[in-house]
Amino acid sequence: MLTSKQIAFLKALSHHKNPIVTIGAKGLTDSVIKEINLALTAHELIKIQVQGADREVRAKLMHDICAETNAESVNLIGKLLVIFRPSDKKIIELPK
Repeated sequence: MLTSKQIAFLKALSHHKNPIVTIGAKGLTDSVIKEINLALTAHELIKIQVQGADREVRAKLMHDICAETNAESVNLIGKLLVIFRPSDKKIIELPK
């Protein structure tokens, strides 16, 4: 579980990142989950672009993605989801 200080730190890091994965009309498919897992392993902190969908649908997508990938929700800004999952590589050093 991330602390508020860690979430603020990750939000700041995510500002300059571009979305790595896009969720289209087909929604959260197995191949999308696979791409998200690969991106999290490589980068730890990623942005996901959601096409269409209202706020409630995006919030549910965020919850479902985090549950499927064991990631932590960092931020939901408009149609962008920001998630974090530490890897063995320790790419991002979180504040205590």
